[in-house]
Amino acid sequence: MRISRLAVSAGATLAGLATSSLAFASNKNGPTDGDIGFQRSVTPVMDAITSFNNYWLVPIMIAIVVFVTVLMIYIMVRFREKANPVPSKTTHHVGLEVAWTLIPVVILAILAYPSMKLLYFQDVIPESELVVKVTGDTWNWEYSYPDHENIDPYVSSIVDIATADKFGLSHAQIIAKIDARPADEPRLDGRPYLFASDAPLVVPVDTVVKVLVTSNNNIHAFAVPQFGVKIDAVPGRINETWFKVHAGEEGTYYGQCSEICGINHAFMPIEVMVVSKDEFKRWAANGGSFAVQISQNTGSGALAISSNTVQ
Repeated sequence: MRISRLAVSAGATLAGLATSSLAFASNKNGPTDGDIGFQRSVTPVMDAITSFNNYWLVPIMIAIVVFVTVLMIYIMVRFREKANPVPSKTTHHVGLEVAWTLIPVVILAILAYPSMKLLYFQDVIPESELVVKVTGDTWNWEYSYPDHENIDPYVSSIVDIATADKFGLSHAQIIAKIDARPADEPRLDGRPYLFASDAPLVVPVDTVVKVLVTSNNNIHAFAVPQFGVKIDAVPGRINETWFKVHAGEEGTYYGQCSEICGINHAFMPIEVMVVSKDEFKRWAANGGSFAVQISQNTGSGALAISSNTVQ
């Protein structure tokens, strides 16, 4: 009876693993409560990462879990105490040792080709249509546009309240306190707490954006999950990456510093506002300023517009 219950439980677990692991992300931008998979892809690189995970890694992982689970159930049944009142002692088996050495090697060899192909796709930057420079600081980001001399570099900081004012407050209370500010001060306005910034990086949709990443002090990491981007910001070095947001995916996307960099590491959000090409041209021609603020992403990916001016 105990063995049958174990088998049923293992079967249910494996079914859940297969279903949840292969599930695609919701249509919402940014992190979603309850999601266990990747965030929704909006770039070619993230498309490739998602496909590699869903159609290579997950099936192999499920196959390994199924094999090990079946093997463990067989061992518990075949070598249980009642069936083996006198236990056998096995100390060496050449076949098993060869098998558990070669099988992982074969699996890694199979994964090598798609892995290297994906890494090459990420690393080789196509001819860029826009260059932005991202500089990590303590603890904020500085954005500049080398191709646009009329756009001054600007600092992007988290929308938050002083640490001393947060003691004893829940996230809901902190959010309410931030949004109670006057309209001319940075507010969340529906954006996720700890991800919203006072000055997002603005880029056009359907455009190859080359990102130059460096740091003024500590080692940081510029990471936007929906873009498939994560690259270190190292003092004295400029690293390069790229992304191209699919046509029709205008919206606001979020990331964070992903390299432990100090006491306020958790308070370095990355907010990227993806606008139409015409809107970006207007923003760039206006010295990096909108006549109205495009402040947040709605559930459908559309942009909500308010009447303030932003960098």
